Amino acid sequence: MVVVVFELDMRPDADLAEYEARATRMDELVRQMPGFISYSAYSSEGGHECVVARFESEEALHAWHYQPEHVETQQRGREAFFEQYHVQVCTPVREYQFQRQPQPQPQAQA
Repeated sequence: MVVVVFELDMRPDADLAEYEARATRMDELVRQMPGFISYSAYSSEGGHECVVARFESEEALHAWHYQPEHVETQQRGREAFFEQYHVQVCTPVREYQFQRQPQPQPQAQA
């Protein structure tokens, strides 16, 4: 698995409607890419955002990175949306998870 951490700060003059429309389109496209696993996006006040994306392999990530519509949107981001960004491509060293199991509800007595 490959994990991408993409942090960015929006330009104060960014067209947020256009940005949201492009983000929606990228969401549609990436979900169709072979090897795409998931992504989560987080934002804070002031325009800071963080996206964590997961792909099955570096080849899958490479295909996404160079997908033509994504390439055009990356360029538009540098031109019009982003004040700055930082990308890290990582491979997990360790992975584990926890999920709480629901507790059985007591039966009502008649």
